[in-house]
Amino acid sequence: MKHIGFLSFGHWTPSPQSQTRSASDALLQSIELAVAAEALGADGAYFRVHHFARQLGSPFPLLAAVGAKTKRIEIGTAVIDMRYENPLYMAEDAGAADIISGGRLQLGISRGSPEQVIDGWRHFGYAPPEGMTDADMARRHAEVFLEVLRGEGFAKPNPRPMFSNPPGLLRLEPYSAGLRERIWWGAGTNATAEWAAKLGMNLQSSTLKIDESGKPFHVQQAEQIRIYRAAWTAAGHARTPRVSVSRSIFALVDERDRMYFGRGGEEGDQIGLLSEKERAIFGRSYAAEPDVLIEQLAKDEAIAEADTLLLTVPNQLGVDYNAHVIEAILKHVATGLGWR
Repeated sequence: MKHIGFLSFGHWTPSPQSQTRSASDALLQSIELAVAAEALGADGAYFRVHHFARQLGSPFPLLAAVGAKTKRIEIGTAVIDMRYENPLYMAEDAGAADIISGGRLQLGISRGSPEQVIDGWRHFGYAPPEGMTDADMARRHAEVFLEVLRGEGFAKPNPRPMFSNPPGLLRLEPYSAGLRERIWWGAGTNATAEWAAKLGMNLQSSTLKIDESGKPFHVQQAEQIRIYRAAWTAAGHARTPRVSVSRSIFALVDERDRMYFGRGGEEGDQIGLLSEKERAIFGRSYAAEPDVLIEQLAKDEAIAEADTLLLTVPNQLGVDYNAHVIEAILKHVATGLGWR
């Protein structure tokens, strides 16, 4: 395991039991947690994007702010739903955030997940063309996004511009060199993992995927990663791809941990329906003493296959406790997984 970071959904709710009671709390505490995680030696600060929800729905202001407040830690998303995105405007936002961070953006994109509202992307002005599904539309938006990130000119300049132009066709600005190789696709199936490999995107495999074989979640996820890497090799890409998996892991090292998570993690996978036709399998969570965790995680085939582990954090418990959760894993568990 080369990289360990955290993944926050950025939940907020006006409840006395929550430490994040407003959007302001969620956003500002996300920045604080990224700063704290960097100080602890973590490798990444990643954020989930959900629209029409009390969560982190607008990633680029947050990513830019985190980039301005930190120096080393990777900054990313897991994932941005491409059904909602204008890929050209998104490329400008991503380029700006990446430049502010000094080239540390690791941008996870995908078709997205079940939504808070019906066809929410329609409210954003997007609809699939005739014969295309919303998933097809997301992949098409992703393809356009990847193309403009190459930084090549494509727009014919005005012969009488307001400002002078460089020669030739114009590209989107600001352009951030290297960002194209730091785009990840959140794949829920083996087929979309193959598709991502062919397009030269890194792979994010989360805590759920479409159940394609009936095997345990971590086994299916490991198989997906191997299929992805084989497709990457077949595509002839020069660089080595990166692969991340997400897990809920809590080391029980003090009384707070035992109070919150002392009943242990879910001992088995969970099954759910994402739609009438899609049966999903959800991976288990882990909560145990550090030595027990190391033994349990060593049996997780997908963790063994991946190079990056994202720890999902309970952000509503506040920055101090979440920093403790991250520190406990880095200090007591990570070395047992081969980290550094």
